[in-house]
Order: sequence, then structure tokens, then C-alpha cells
Amino acid sequence: MNNSINTMGATRNYPLMTIILCWTGLVVMSSLYVTIPLTTLFAQLFEISTTNAAAAGSTFSIGFAIGCLIYGALSDKYGRKTVIFVGLLFLTLISLTLGTVHSFAWILVLRGLQGAAAATFSPVALAYAVEMYPAEKRVTTIGFISTGFLIAGIVGQVISSMLSEHYGWNAVFYILAVVYAVTATLVFFFLPKGGIQQAHANIWEPIKQIGKVFVQKQLVLCYLVAFVLLMSFVSMYTVLGNYLSTAPYELSKQEILSVRFIGILGMLVSPFAGRISKHVGVGITLRGGLLLAIIGLASMGMISNLPLLIVMSILFVGGIALAVPSLVSLVSLVGQVGGKMRGIAVSVYTFILFTGTSFGPIISLQLMNNASYLITFLLLACILSIGLLAACLIRHEAGELNNQ
Repeated sequence: MNNSINTMGATRNYPLMTIILCWTGLVVMSSLYVTIPLTTLFAQLFEISTTNAAAAGSTFSIGFAIGCLIYGALSDKYGRKTVIFVGLLFLTLISLTLGTVHSFAWILVLRGLQGAAAATFSPVALAYAVEMYPAEKRVTTIGFISTGFLIAGIVGQVISSMLSEHYGWNAVFYILAVVYAVTATLVFFFLPKGGIQQAHANIWEPIKQIGKVFVQKQLVLCYLVAFVLLMSFVSMYTVLGNYLSTAPYELSKQEILSVRFIGILGMLVSPFAGRISKHVGVGITLRGGLLLAIIGLASMGMISNLPLLIVMSILFVGGIALAVPSLVSLVSLVGQVGGKMRGIAVSVYTFILFTGTSFGPIISLQLMNNASYLITFLLLACILSIGLLAACLIRHEAGELNNQ
């Protein structure tokens, strides 16, 4: 494969490929977050509780998580680009249909299908980057893809809030459909097609290996970190929106949007996670990112000064932005021990990472209903601290692996 990369590298426009992958990651994962600002609107419109309304995000995450276990094997058989392209076509159709429904039950069903379609990108794109890029470009490329994933967490909320406020919630999904159609066109014409890896592969075979993944303590620790990472990310923004709308802040929807948008500054460190890891190690980068996120999250409930609160939110986001690509690299490293299990190890990682997002809105709403904002932020920081503890144990296990 390396020879193939070397001989074809001259004909590949790697900067353009990276831009397309980063953009696709951003717009695909924006779907996960667009219903966070719509939770209150759905509760009022369909006369349901905010907890039930939050299920519009949870069903997407569940569909996404399940899809992550399947599409990696499908892309082995039919090719990475093909799976990504077909997934974007389905996303276009499902998003368009979502804008036309008038029943919350149908919103839940279609959001689940939308999540399943969105899962065609994340695990497949990571495999695509490993196969199509030379070794010295891979970590940086994965960092840019991860940046797209993370920026989606803010862009999805901001765009959704703006569109729903001026044109209604249906417009959110109509615009998404247009964006996905354009993105599918970019992927089709400008993303090089990789070779079919295992044309005669049994797509269910990797799924049968899942049980073996969970007997490796190192991977279980990685998965524990993965579960709390995006769960805390989604939870923080769910709580922050409510927090800023109350005293002493009492910000308007537009002002809350601005605070969320500023958080993008923290995500700009993600592409540099690879360079930082080369200097201090992947494990230290992961633990450092988690520690920064915990400090930012715990501090947010104690601060009444708005500018300082915004700084702490940027610190939190920056920590998450360092941790996510570092954890991807660590899972790949640990998964190498299992030989052929590396692929399924990464797929299960993606599954668990986004399963955490399905619990985020539910946990945060329950905490807010039963505790103050201070306690809510502190409890979320405690949950993320469990991930830091697991990350510290991963260092010990990874060291043992390197010595074997």
C-alpha cells in the first residue's frame, strides 16, 4: 500500500482532499447538534416535556452509533468513497423529508435514520485518510477531520438557531439537504477513489469480533474516555444555553449564539494535536486536554463575570479539541496489538464516542431539573474526571504494550 501511495501521491491534491474531508465532517456532524437549540421549541410545539423533546438528538446518536459498527466493513467491501457518497445522498433525502413532517414521532424516526446515514462518514473517513495519505500527513489530516467534527458542535447549533428563529425549524433541514447535495457533488468529482480492500469480504465478520475487543483492558479504558468526551461536550452546551438565559446574565438568543460561536476559538488547536503529540506523547496530550476541559467545565458554574465565563468555555472546548484526535491515535495504537482487530477497535470507539452524545442532553436536563447550575457543572466535571482517571491508566497499559 505504501508503494501505491508513493506512486500516486504526485497525482493527488492532498490540500484539496483535506479541505473536502474537513468540510464534509463539519456538515455531516452538524446534523447531530441542530436539534439542541430546537429542544424548547419542539417541547412547546408538540406539547411534550423538554426531556422528551431532547430525544430528537438522542435518536440521531443511537442511529449514528449503530451505523458506525457496520459501515467500516461495508467500505472494506465496496470502497471508502462509494460509501461516503451514497451516505450523503441518503442524508440529502432524509433531511429533505424531515422538513416536511408535522409529527414528533416521525421526527424521531427520521432523526434515527439521519444518524444512521451520517455514520457513513466518520469511521470511513478515518480509514480513508490512513489509506490515501502518506504517513507523514496522516496525523495532521485526522486532526483536520476531527476539527470538522468539533466545529460542527457549535456551527450546527448556531445555524439551527438562526434559521429556526427567522424561517422556522423546517428550514433547518431544508438547508441541510441542499448542503449535503452540494457536498456529495464535491466528493464525487474531487475526492480520489481508493481501491476496494476486500471485495469478497463478509461484512458481518468484523461485528462478530466485537466481543474480543472488550477483553482488552487497554481498549476498555479508551472506550471509557470516549464515552464521557462528547457526552460532556453536548451536556456543556445544553446547560450553557439555559444558564446564560437566566440571571445574572439574561442573554437574548442572539447573544447566546454569539457565546457559542466564540467557542470555535478553542477548536483551532485540534489540527495541532498531532504536532503536540510528537513532542510530548499521545498519552500526555490526551490527559492534558482532559485536564484543561475539566478545569474549564468546573469553573463555569462558579463564575458570574461573563467575559471570564466565555474564556472558561473556550478552555473547555480547547481541551476537548486536543483530547479527541489524541484518543483516536491511541485507540489505533492499542488496537494494533490485536492485529486484524484494529479496524473493529476503531469502529467500536466511534460507536461509543457518539453513544455518549445520546446521553448528553438527557443527563444535563435531569441535572438541571434537580440541582443548581453550579452543582450541574461540577457534576459534569466529575463525570469527565472519570475519563481523566481512565486516561492515566491507559498510559501504564500502553507502556506495557510497547515493552512487549
